[in-house]
Amino acid sequence: DVHLPGHISASTLVDLGEDPQSVVGRLRRPVPREPGMSARKGTAFHSWVEEYFGAAGMLDLGEAPGSDEHIDAAYDLDAMVATFKASEWADRSPAFVEVPVETRVGEVVVRGRIDAVFRDADGRWDLVDWKTGRRPSAAQLRAKSVQLAVYRLAWARLKGVPLDDVRAAFFYVADNQVVRPHDLGSAEELEKIVGTALGVSAL
Repeated sequence: DVHLPGHISASTLVDLGEDPQSVVGRLRRPVPREPGMSARKGTAFHSWVEEYFGAAGMLDLGEAPGSDEHIDAAYDLDAMVATFKASEWADRSPAFVEVPVETRVGEVVVRGRIDAVFRDADGRWDLVDWKTGRRPSAAQLRAKSVQLAVYRLAWARLKGVPLDDVRAAFFYVADNQVVRPHDLGSAEELEKIVGTALGVSAL
């Protein structure tokens, strides 16, 4: 028998929503995987954004600690940095960046890291996840939005506010698009994903 671990990542929860059998299969036969180019690219960009906000928005790409011109060129970070600096986010001041969160969803605790948290003028919260890949199809976006849904739930619980006081968005840097899914799942809907996976793992 394979049971879900007590703690899972937000990305694993997304995968469970898309293909629970595949996730359970990975748990049965775990195989170490090296991070691919897209993962390394995402890490590099996230690090730059964190430094950008930490330095009050004064960093150019080459000024970021650990910056490597060869790596930057390979990942096309210059273009993403230029897009970011021209976006609505560049002139906003986040309340928090790279915030680790965790919250219980059914039988498991889901852990993740919110890229940036902004406070709106009306006092509500706005969570943003930076994406360096292309915007997915509508069907894929519905699946990916599980990540925002669990972050939203975790933040609402952490701050003791209603879910309606927390909104969330993906910013697809390569496409310069802000995407705000309108149907982010509730706690009950997220619990169904875990429950389905537990049913699969019991087979």
